Amino acid sequence: MGASLSETTSANGPGPAGQRGVRADVLLELKRGPQVSARELAAKLGVSLNAVRHHLKELEAEKLVQHERQHRGVGAPLFAYRLSPAGDALFPRGYEATLLQCLDHVVRHEGRDAAVRLLESHFAELNQKLSLETSGMPAKQRLEVVARAMTAEGYMAEAALLDDSYATLTEHNCAIQAVAERFPELCAAEATFLQQVLGATVERRSHILAGCGACEYHVRFDSTSRAVEESV
Repeated sequence: MGASLSETTSANGPGPAGQRGVRADVLLELKRGPQVSARELAAKLGVSLNAVRHHLKELEAEKLVQHERQHRGVGAPLFAYRLSPAGDALFPRGYEATLLQCLDHVVRHEGRDAAVRLLESHFAELNQKLSLETSGMPAKQRLEVVARAMTAEGYMAEAALLDDSYATLTEHNCAIQAVAERFPELCAAEATFLQQVLGATVERRSHILAGCGACEYHVRFDSTSRAVEESV
């Protein structure tokens, strides 16, 4: 059973700070998928190509967007757009500075392991909450609930069920990237949390900290999850 785009969980949530209208929509689409042409943006947003080009020109002048020339098959090269570091910084960062100060305090007084345990406890609490909320749900619904919860945390999560057994969960934003860079154990805790709450095998295929545009997880539901799905 394949899932169409209408069966995916939208990456709704906080958009780029200080931006509205088509400008915000353009930035949001570039956050979801870098290396997009103006024509592709116009089609996704349902606005004219001229309007998109106008906004891209303004956003480049403000150093929020950058482009590179790409050859895609036969024909003239096109401009592929992506967010600049300044544009990426417009998206939620989850009080990184305050959290880092708190973690530094814990490290100084109780050691690094205590700081890691504190970070892991957040996912443990979220797991407990969502496990109660999703108990008995079929796999697809459970995936949607988890994606919405991660979006609420600032991760711009988007989930898609590919067939009865496989799905993807993509996080287009790292809400606490500076924290994850200092404490990479946080990323391992997130993967463990997803595996536990989804009752599935979870494998990270792309990673923001490795320079990718998103963190993408491939999810394989076990037979127990599928049995719940079939019984509903």
